[in-house]
Amino acid sequence: MSKSPDLAGAFADRLPGVSPGVYGEADFRAVVELVRQDAGIVLPEGKAMLVYARLSPLVRASGMGTFKGYLALVRDDPEERRKMICALTTNHTFFYREAHHFEHFADVTRPALLQKLQAGEPVRMWSAGCSSGEECWSLVMTLLGPDQGAGRAIAKADLRILASDIDTDILARASAATYAAKDISAVPETLRKTWSTTTGATTTIVPEARELVQFRQLNLHGPWPMKKQFDVIFCRNVMIYFDIPAKERLVARFAQQLLPGGFLYIGHSERVSGAAEAELESVGPTIYQRRG
Repeated sequence: MSKSPDLAGAFADRLPGVSPGVYGEADFRAVVELVRQDAGIVLPEGKAMLVYARLSPLVRASGMGTFKGYLALVRDDPEERRKMICALTTNHTFFYREAHHFEHFADVTRPALLQKLQAGEPVRMWSAGCSSGEECWSLVMTLLGPDQGAGRAIAKADLRILASDIDTDILARASAATYAAKDISAVPETLRKTWSTTTGATTTIVPEARELVQFRQLNLHGPWPMKKQFDVIFCRNVMIYFDIPAKERLVARFAQQLLPGGFLYIGHSERVSGAAEAELESVGPTIYQRRG
């Protein structure tokens, strides 16, 4: 990252009340580099105050007193580094986000998946960067469909869904599958009534749906333990935080992790570029299918 001549002064001006002895420009740049290396996340210079606000509790809890001391700890302690990255991760999502993806999944992808299941073949799906679970549960309910009997039969077939995120705290919320009732209202009513139960102001996904999903901590820029390919991958509004080389590497890996004919759904402002263009064909707005 290039340094402008007056950045030190501008940095101080942006952080009123912050002691330079506790947190300064060098600390911010060190955080930027660590997060980019470990998680592919790009933090622009305008995020200096956000970094201070989100990491200050961790600095205090570590007993180090300064960001410099805390960063020395982070470099030697993988668990503390994971906590730092999780603190800087943005977790914003909601049910049935980008509804056209779920409509395409219901109309185009789902029928082919049901044929596979009826033939006794496995179906595997992945919600990559699942955050607090709204995307994953929207996908599960859409797959199971509005008919409870038919959905239970689908759930008994060779069907598994992986939901992964780098943040273990957010994964715990996703796994609990309990939300404010008003937050699930975007899901079509027939699906919502079939695959969730509401008590007062709280809605919970039913056990038959929850049992289909395995939640796992995973850094998308690290090793992937999955041996088998997927029929469907959802990774939406995750890559907006990465630089172009990181995005292109990740999409190329997704392409290789898809079965031929499998679908990749990405965020509305994201695009496929680089080596993956040879593997993936655009079949709709931010929807891609692996060739072959």
